[in-house]
Amino acid sequence: MKTVIAQLLGDALETLTNLADAADKLSVISTIERTREPSHGHFASNVAMRLAKPAGKRPHELAAAIVENLSASDQIEKVEIAGPGFINFYLSAAAFHREIEAIIDQGAIYGRHETSDQPRILLEFVSANPTGPLHVGHGRHAAFGATVGNLLEAAGFPVEREYYVNDTGRQMDILGVSVWLRWLEEHGTTIAFPQAGYRGEYIRDIAAGIDADGVIEVSADDLLDGVPGDEPRGDKEAHIEALIANAKRLLGRDGFDHVCQQSLQPIRQDIEDDLAEFGVVFDRWYSEQELLKSNRVDDALTVLEKRGVLYKKDGATWFPTTDFGDEKDRVVVRENGARTYFASDIAYHYDKRERGFDHLINILGADHHGYVARLKAGLEAMGYEGDDLEVELVQFVVLYRDGKKVPMSTRAGEFVTLRQLREEVGNDAARFFYVSRSNDQHLDFDLDVAKSQSNDNPVYYIQYAHARIASVFRQLAERSLAWNDANARANMARLVEPQEGALMTTLSRYPEVIELAANNRAPQHLVHYLRELANDFHTYYNAHVFIVDDAGTRDARLALCVATKTVIANGLTILGVSAPDSM
Repeated sequence: MKTVIAQLLGDALETLTNLADAADKLSVISTIERTREPSHGHFASNVAMRLAKPAGKRPHELAAAIVENLSASDQIEKVEIAGPGFINFYLSAAAFHREIEAIIDQGAIYGRHETSDQPRILLEFVSANPTGPLHVGHGRHAAFGATVGNLLEAAGFPVEREYYVNDTGRQMDILGVSVWLRWLEEHGTTIAFPQAGYRGEYIRDIAAGIDADGVIEVSADDLLDGVPGDEPRGDKEAHIEALIANAKRLLGRDGFDHVCQQSLQPIRQDIEDDLAEFGVVFDRWYSEQELLKSNRVDDALTVLEKRGVLYKKDGATWFPTTDFGDEKDRVVVRENGARTYFASDIAYHYDKRERGFDHLINILGADHHGYVARLKAGLEAMGYEGDDLEVELVQFVVLYRDGKKVPMSTRAGEFVTLRQLREEVGNDAARFFYVSRSNDQHLDFDLDVAKSQSNDNPVYYIQYAHARIASVFRQLAERSLAWNDANARANMARLVEPQEGALMTTLSRYPEVIELAANNRAPQHLVHYLRELANDFHTYYNAHVFIVDDAGTRDARLALCVATKTVIANGLTILGVSAPDSM
């Protein structure tokens, strides 16, 4: 509908020759918005106020000239000038009827834009360390990232989804030593398990499946040789580091790597399976090990050296991130020659741009806010724009059951996994609730509401509207009747009830909601819209009978039902939620 008004305004501006240059620089459609008050029409444009200065006219005077040059359209009932120069458009009933027909004709693609000459987007999300099962916090990242990807594609952007597997470094060392210690327990060597180790039961399961080839049994004395205590008030970080050093010495580098790889693979596979079952699939799983083996880190550092960015200090190589707005400079190569995590981050994002992606979206936890400036600095130092990278931060999730907060501790292994959550409330409720609030707000996830089959559960309420419509058509068949699409189109003028007008207006907003949600990376806009649409339908359903004797009225009302069912299904699909025909 906005496009029709934009075309009319564009044509009118072309007739005003003194505005040609200024109008060419203005996106007319960006001046058009839905009105908040029905008395002000359906859409309003501030184009006259934005072009008044170059036109050398008062906004109200220019608005009058634009309106005078508007072509007639059967989709516009009337046009008025309001306030300082707003142009208000009142749509005709025919415009809404035409939109209902478009929904029916386009079906599953209604509201979607064709992929056009838009920037190629690489969307990286979840990217949880493969040190254990995904927990409920990771689930929010997964649902948010997957839905943002779906929205961007619906808005016409070419998108690829990527999971960065942090499968090197200290966390892998801690995982490896944790698994080895549990393996030794099973073989008779037991020590107090380190506070900084991974304590979940899944570690025991992994240890039980370790291929023992190259894994040796050692004594407790050998394990603890030179290891400082960590309980009750010892240095737990120094304790785990010393255990890792002993493990590498006793097993040898190859033996310890063998344990780490055997520990990594089942966790990574479990993460991939868990996400796939959740409807979250990636185009690529990018391994940090692959990044290092491909010499991509050295390639990136070479580029930075050639550009004169890096400097030496205290035997290390530094990146001057303070020059790019960071709080302090960062080491990229330590005194011992080891590359830092930051060096890998620079190389990874350099690789993203080298692969031909124009815009990079990273979805990170809220605790990673300090990473943003340094990641942008890395791109800028490479010669790219810092704004090529967009970072969306996701806040934490708190579960509630029976009105009480569910306690969780990740390192101690006391947490609710994503799989457990899905088994308890179902994929649909989990996907829906995760994106029901803005990603920059904390999410209180009420398990009891998510499991309820009542109007208090918004996903149930929306799905029930879809199922109700399917039930209407089953009732139609039971009466040996059929919906006649052609007859419906011929009788759209019979849709005159207030509930029908409200429903048609809400349906017509769907393409705008998709665009808004995509541009703002805000799935909650779609969530709120679907809830409003379901409410409009339930109100209509309770107020009127659809299967009436008069065929014209019946078919027109059923057409409105078909359109509603289509839009609900389209919206739920973007959210990763099913649209059942019965409940």
